[in-house]
Amino acid sequence: MMTSAMLAIWSDVTQAQETEYLHWLTREHTAERIGVPGFEAVRVFRADLAEACRYLILYDLAAPSVLTSPAYLARLNAPTPWSQRIMPTLRNFARGGGWVRAVRGTGSGAYLLPLRLGRQAGEAAPVLEALAAEDRVCAARQLEVDQKGSCVPTSEKALRGGDGSFPGLLLIEATEAAALGRALSRHRSAIAALGADVEDPTLYTAVFSLRKADLEAGLADPPIEEPHLTAQVQS
Repeated sequence: MMTSAMLAIWSDVTQAQETEYLHWLTREHTAERIGVPGFEAVRVFRADLAEACRYLILYDLAAPSVLTSPAYLARLNAPTPWSQRIMPTLRNFARGGGWVRAVRGTGSGAYLLPLRLGRQAGEAAPVLEALAAEDRVCAARQLEVDQKGSCVPTSEKALRGGDGSFPGLLLIEATEAAALGRALSRHRSAIAALGADVEDPTLYTAVFSLRKADLEAGLADPPIEEPHLTAQVQS
């Protein structure tokens, strides 16, 4: 699904925390977020790193204004008991949401190369067009972060002790991991000119997705309460 706005969230967890983190994410947290008006879909990606359990969550939003909507801020200021336990354990947390400024290609892939931009990028459409034309690349998107909307103080943010952010994001998706490496190699200079750090890129693999339509159609179960799930994790 291609929407006009997105929210991107990074965090690291330890190997010991990873199972419960994924249970919290897939059985409570993402369903809670997708239930907020303006949140349309979510995808979760895991980084291909040996030294860290790093995750990237991408939410499709109806508009950047969702980031400061009363319904969303109400959730951020009333974290569930499970969220209150998980949030302080997350490390290297970075969060940014805003406008999808340009899109080339169609659909989404199982493999993702997310490149944070160190500054607001200018005209990125030609670069995205070239990337989307590469073999086995599905789509390329440019996100411009709304710093004001992304940096509102909330109870959840206080639990984490401070969030990192970024001015923008370039997302390249493909049907195989090697395609992302080839695309980056061929267009490295043009991507770097947008403000992306291309020296040590990290590939990600999709591990979970949920759409609002699934919740509304009853195709996804409602969030599971923490005590029931915690028992499952400990068994």
